[in-house]
Amino acid sequence: MKPAAVLTGLLLPTFALAWSTTVLGQVAAPTDFPSRETIVVDDSCQVLKEIMEIPAKGIPVALLADAKGIVVVPQMMKGGFVVGIRHGHGVMLVRDEKGGWRCPVFVTVTGGSVGWQIGLQSTDLILVFKTGKSVQQLLHGKFTIGADAAATAGPVGREAAAATDATLAAEILSYSRTRGLFVGISLDGSAIQIDSVANAQYYRAMAAVSGRPPEIPASAQKLLDTVAGYTLTASAPAPRVTPVPQN
Repeated sequence: MKPAAVLTGLLLPTFALAWSTTVLGQVAAPTDFPSRETIVVDDSCQVLKEIMEIPAKGIPVALLADAKGIVVVPQMMKGGFVVGIRHGHGVMLVRDEKGGWRCPVFVTVTGGSVGWQIGLQSTDLILVFKTGKSVQQLLHGKFTIGADAAATAGPVGREAAAATDATLAAEILSYSRTRGLFVGISLDGSAIQIDSVANAQYYRAMAAVSGRPPEIPASAQKLLDTVAGYTLTASAPAPRVTPVPQN
């Protein structure tokens, strides 16, 4: 077995443990124990708010208003020794036929890189999908950045006015933040995949208990309201929801 494969096998459990420890550390008390999926949705909402509110450096509202889909991955872990691994859990929102936003769908992002690096680092990631084609590719199968569509670092604040045609024509605009600062990361080769298990845990559990279609969880409604506010669209206050069909 190649050394890179061995290191990958050793590092992925480490990322899972680090992520779980971070998540569980946020739970205040056993009597108020939100699910892992609820925490991911809440954290995604908070990350979007914080990045959008950075003075003169947030994601331009005009770009979000034209987005066909948005992926938010809070606290994506990156680290390793020589061979780096990047892994995170997040959510994706896509527009419906009327231009509104469907309820969040859970995704995972996994990628790697080779180079001299050591230790763990947490990065918040937002991907703005500008075409319906790339959104549909992701919803119907494993999506690899760089192979299925290229991701380009997106302009922020007033930089949007001076963005090059190449940037504005990109299918995916990426925004990443580490320690409160925007940073550039290489996403080529990173795979984004629908997390069907998380979707089932978040939505179908309530349907199994009640025997009725699942209601929109409060955390999902809060995220929908937040995204609607930044994308200049109406919110989606429907009392019940059918999540995006899974593969």
